[in-house]
Amino acid sequence: MRLPLPRTRPRSLAGQLFAMQVVLVAAVVAGCAFFAYVSGSGQAKETATRQVRTAALAIAGSPSVREAIRTPDPSAVLQPYAERVRKDTGIAFVTIMDPHGVRWTHPHAERIGESFLGHTARALRGETFSETYTGTLGPSIRVVTPVRDGGRIVGLVSAGITVERVSSQVRAQLGALGLAAGAALALGGLGTYVINARLRRHTHGMNAAELSRMHDYHEATLHAVREGLLMLDGQRRIALINDAGRELLGLAPGTVGRRVADLDLPAPLTGALLASEERVDEVHLTADRVIVVNTRPVVGGERRGTVVTLRDHTELQALSGELDSERGFTQALRSQAHEAANRLHTVVSLIELGRQEEAVGFATAELELAQALTDRVVGAVGEPVLAALLLGKAAQANERGVELVLAEDSLIDDGALPATLPQRDLVTILGNLVDNAVEAASEAVTGTPADGVPVQRTGPRPARARVTVTALAGDGELLLRVADTGAGVGPAEADEVFRRGWSTHGAGRGLGLALVRQAAHRNGGSVSLERGPEGGAEFTVRLPLPQGSGARKEAAL
Repeated sequence: MRLPLPRTRPRSLAGQLFAMQVVLVAAVVAGCAFFAYVSGSGQAKETATRQVRTAALAIAGSPSVREAIRTPDPSAVLQPYAERVRKDTGIAFVTIMDPHGVRWTHPHAERIGESFLGHTARALRGETFSETYTGTLGPSIRVVTPVRDGGRIVGLVSAGITVERVSSQVRAQLGALGLAAGAALALGGLGTYVINARLRRHTHGMNAAELSRMHDYHEATLHAVREGLLMLDGQRRIALINDAGRELLGLAPGTVGRRVADLDLPAPLTGALLASEERVDEVHLTADRVIVVNTRPVVGGERRGTVVTLRDHTELQALSGELDSERGFTQALRSQAHEAANRLHTVVSLIELGRQEEAVGFATAELELAQALTDRVVGAVGEPVLAALLLGKAAQANERGVELVLAEDSLIDDGALPATLPQRDLVTILGNLVDNAVEAASEAVTGTPADGVPVQRTGPRPARARVTVTALAGDGELLLRVADTGAGVGPAEADEVFRRGWSTHGAGRGLGLALVRQAAHRNGGSVSLERGPEGGAEFTVRLPLPQGSGARKEAAL
């Protein structure tokens, strides 16, 4: 039975690159060595040819050579001369011969008088030429040139170097070249190893297939995660951002590489993204959203950066506001039930005492007082959500000793608001404005807020705490105005009231007014702050109403 061979893990990307680079360096070094050898061999032959050519021309042009040729025994003078020149120049041979090729000189004296082995025809025609020819000393590179006396060619000179000597010179150069090539290969291999060791650390020893698969998972995860993910490099530039992150921050595609400070985000949010310390579950507002920001610095590696996660808190914040409103309504109903029970006991007691007329008068007066605001709100505000909100807030205000008044010019006809205007935003805007106004008016009368911190107020306190609400739909806009008899907002703080975290009770508490401005901006409207007619703050929200838009009731049908 043959056991299956264990599967070997593919070589890592760094290992593959190392092998490829070693082969490449070896090929480059071998190629350079071969080129240097060919070039050196050619240069050696060219140098040898030039050397023997210079020697041959110098001998042929020497006057002493011409004089020796005229003598009866030229060899007696030319042989010592030729040997001296040969030794001084380091060439293999110097042969001086007559026009018929009979040698007068030769390195081997016994060869004198024999015929020259080589071509002489071109020299007899007056040319100087070079050739490689095999003579008595073996293959050699030689130059043949004529000796002229007057206008006649009286002899020939051949100087040469053996091919073996040229090859030995090339081999010596090749040895040095081999050492240089080996050093280059070793240096290249060492550099390649260092680079790939660094690459192996960065890739954690993964191969190309694993890196490709990780990249695919990485891209899929980024697009699948519904939370916003933002990665900043050491220079606080966006290195990576997913689709949810761009949507939450309201950024256009192509923001990768831009600095966070250049993104035109709200200043508190920009400060949180640029902070070097860790931030946990911080709530920030953009133009349209409430987001929870978490940041964590990246420590290690060559650069320090920051990983940022963003969670959309808009819907949760709206639901939380609605829950607070419902809780307030419940408390108001409980209080009203308690008050109704007290009044009922009063009426019963009057009847038992036999004062029926006083009991009827007391019950009638209480009924008229309770019904007056309801009739006023229902008659003026045809939008059911706003009407219910105002009635509930009126009960809550009454519990705190604050009178909630609907202005006489308030009028919202049934169906005047379009279906495109979210009811949730109306509740956010009017509910937060009324809550802030009731709190401010109550504190102005008592002088002490719920947290026990005394209220700083200039001028006399009002005798009666009052909040006046104006709700008017007409001329292509919805106007919601809330004024109170509170302490008001100073001019120095007028620009800061809509910033997240602003509160008269200290930093970190205020969020309602920031949500008001966000909801107004989301619906193309505006919100402003002025001093009210009774000395307190007066907030005015204007929301555009499209002409000819379908009513909410018609849209429901």
